[in-house]
Amino acid sequence: MTTVETDESFGGVTPDAARRLLLGAVQAFAERGFHATTTRDIAGRAGMSPAALYIHYKTKEELLFHISRVGHERSVAVLEEAVEGVTDSGERLARAVRAFVRWHAEHHTTARVVQYELAALEAEHYERIVVLRRRSEEILRGVLEDGVAVGAFDIADIRGTALAVMSLCIDVARWFSPAGRRTPDEIGALYADLALRMAGHRGAASR
Repeated sequence: MTTVETDESFGGVTPDAARRLLLGAVQAFAERGFHATTTRDIAGRAGMSPAALYIHYKTKEELLFHISRVGHERSVAVLEEAVEGVTDSGERLARAVRAFVRWHAEHHTTARVVQYELAALEAEHYERIVVLRRRSEEILRGVLEDGVAVGAFDIADIRGTALAVMSLCIDVARWFSPAGRRTPDEIGALYADLALRMAGHRGAASR
């Protein structure tokens, strides 16, 4: 099980103090929400003084931006890696959904902050994150469009279906618990089947 304390999404962040602050911010934002969290809360979780935070990040909002950027970049990479080299439309959609769901479950604390605290970002930072978010939507929409083009999917509203599938995957971060009865892989398999049914894939019923 991946926890926020060992979340490899932030493994490349240096120096170590900056990474610890990001992890502390994730914990605090997930538990209390961005607006209710203070810089003292974040620094305390990182084992540092409040003054030390400003050596690495100018504001609490900048911390949120870095968390959002890293999380969205990773989720885009997860989708790209899942569909790379796969030609069968049904398998491409199933792999994309399984991988996207698994990431949001295994990294549920980080993903909850990444996906549900966007409104707290400043306008410039928000727009930069929206670009990454749209890339995720484009990947899923492209999979659906290609499937319709070759007759593998029967979809009346591709854009709407892509948004619905993405919303289902993202929402896993809101409710997933490691103590629950389904593992990230099991949830991914379930949601992949649901996505195939939503896309009108003939083989969905037999999966």
